[in-house]
Amino acid sequence: MSYDILISFIIATSALALSPGPDNIYVLVQSIANGKSYGMATVCGLISGCIVHTTLLAFGISALIKANENLFLGIKILGACYLLFLAYKVFRSNAEIHFSADHMPKKSLKKCFVQGFFMNVLNPKVTIFFLAFFPGFLFSETMNTVIQFYILGGIFMLVSFIIFTAIALLAGKIKRYTLKHKNSGLVLKWLQIIVFVGIAIFILT
Repeated sequence: MSYDILISFIIATSALALSPGPDNIYVLVQSIANGKSYGMATVCGLISGCIVHTTLLAFGISALIKANENLFLGIKILGACYLLFLAYKVFRSNAEIHFSADHMPKKSLKKCFVQGFFMNVLNPKVTIFFLAFFPGFLFSETMNTVIQFYILGGIFMLVSFIIFTAIALLAGKIKRYTLKHKNSGLVLKWLQIIVFVGIAIFILT
């Protein structure tokens, strides 16, 4: 077992969770509009949805590894290319962070959870991202790959939960900080680019 790979996975996951993507921005907006508990309900829904993606990935990719190792190598190469494409999209995007909570309707805690869950599960980009991200971080040559994928999924969910929870609880302060420091969006934009490119290089090498 390679603990260095697991540590690299935790660092990469932390950086991704901190970067301004649709999920954490949505958590931020819900917390600003409806309160911290609603932001937390959204977090729980989003994280629960990751179980579905992890399960699909674990059993699907494990079967491919058993069938053809060259095919698995091809998947890792395509995954690295997809991450580089995401880096390019971030590079071309606007660095401003938008989190308008105006006219957002009040929702129940259950509705926030359900919406977060289906927002994650029904998003094909999440499936593609898991496929691109996880295979490059398999950390053992002897452990069952299904178990490895579930361990990676568990780490991903735990790290994301901790960081998303912090975003929900500190939503007001985060909003004030980003409005006060105009360059924060640019810094986070380049953090995303560095993370995507770094993971792609890690997978390829």
